[in-house]
Amino acid sequence: MKKVIVIGGGIAGLSAGIYARSSGFDVTILESHSIAGGNCTSWKRKRYLFEGGMHWLSGSSEKDSLHKIWRHVGALDDGVKIHYPEPFIEYIHMGTPVKFYRDVAVTEKHLISLSPKDEKEIKRMCKNIRRVRNLSMPVTDISGVKATKKMHPPITLLFSALSAIYLIKSFSGVSREDYINRFSHEGLRNLIRSCTNDKSGVAPLFFTMGTLARGDGGFPEGGSLPFVERIVKKYTALGGTILYNTRADRVLVENGKATGVMAGGERMPTDAVIISADTMAIDQLFETPPRAVWLDEMHKVTEPTMVVLISLGVDASLKNYPRAFIFKLDKPIVLASETYAYLSVNNYAHDPHYSSEGKTALTIQLGGDTYDFWKKAKEENRYKEEKQKLAEEVIKALAGHISEIDGRIEVCDVATPLTYERYCGNWKGSWMTEMTPTMKMKIYPSAMKGLSGLYFAGQRLMPPGGLPVALLTGRTAVQYLCRDTGTMFISED
Repeated sequence: MKKVIVIGGGIAGLSAGIYARSSGFDVTILESHSIAGGNCTSWKRKRYLFEGGMHWLSGSSEKDSLHKIWRHVGALDDGVKIHYPEPFIEYIHMGTPVKFYRDVAVTEKHLISLSPKDEKEIKRMCKNIRRVRNLSMPVTDISGVKATKKMHPPITLLFSALSAIYLIKSFSGVSREDYINRFSHEGLRNLIRSCTNDKSGVAPLFFTMGTLARGDGGFPEGGSLPFVERIVKKYTALGGTILYNTRADRVLVENGKATGVMAGGERMPTDAVIISADTMAIDQLFETPPRAVWLDEMHKVTEPTMVVLISLGVDASLKNYPRAFIFKLDKPIVLASETYAYLSVNNYAHDPHYSSEGKTALTIQLGGDTYDFWKKAKEENRYKEEKQKLAEEVIKALAGHISEIDGRIEVCDVATPLTYERYCGNWKGSWMTEMTPTMKMKIYPSAMKGLSGLYFAGQRLMPPGGLPVALLTGRTAVQYLCRDTGTMFISED
């Protein structure tokens, strides 16, 4: 068997490991952390579990093309319960909830009942959601690969893709505020504003709501940790090896071919290397960083999507609150150059995996590029102080809207972009790539001309990224490997 080393044990690396092992390769995954999963992760603090990566999953529905792939890698099976909470999210406006439901017809009816004056614009918004609700991520095979079963996207997906392109183009010149001001209802304007940002505009909201409208985007019970554990179990059952706490220091290249990996001072010879670590941060893996037109383009256009995640363990049951809700702050929170007028809260009171009965795990996300602020704070030895200050501001603001938490916070944990950079190795600690209105839809290659035996997988290869992209690029990287070695690619059942 030909040997393959996979650098990175996130979703992309595990996907690549499973497909490579299934296709007959001897596979070893090198994971720098003590657990697998990368950004698909959670962590325990005392009696609470805090969700640090997954909030909803494309491919959770059996009708979605990705579902078969998730089942193939072991992430989903008949025993995994998928939750589809309704409403998807709500905003409290002067005591009245303004809601986005998964069912677009219900959303439309609800919003019109709240604001009859906005009926025309609400219907237009829901029409845009319907335009893309049948758009799922295609599962395809690369040209020239021999596979046990070829994957062919349905022709209907082409029409959905055309609708998506039309939607993106039609909103490419529309600012977020210009769109929001089409509505007269203040609560609806605030809900849309709090679910979008200036960089990406409003189009991503339509795509998210479209995913939900087709019955997808559920939440696997237990979230990230058991999700990843099931994938690892599938990989090891196939005979794959994963080395934890093992950081790849260097990819060895000889005569234009990847021949091994240096890790912990040890040379590990191999026939091929799959890099599933963040493609934006791979230069350090090479004595002479590889160059390619597509790699240069990626570095030029990629903007990071990052968050500060404030996690709270509350000694109170908050089951009477929605699964996800937003409220406007009486006084905005300022962090570096970012100003937050809203708080977006994920409430895990309904899932026993996250806390015991009578207690609640909450997470609050603050987006925006705050990496340099936190890096400077670290260098000046005020990192902990700044985290504490931010946590106190968030708790005070939250207590003003949720009286039950006042004086009942048992655990407070703040994860900054530096936290994600440290544990996951992502460029600037970013979760995904910012998809701006003018950014072209792009799929970067999984191989590099002039450098054989080296392949790439991971969320950067298909902006904006996320778990589905990681899953599929791991599969694609192995297809390149199989094609180059004349190996049969073992497809899904």
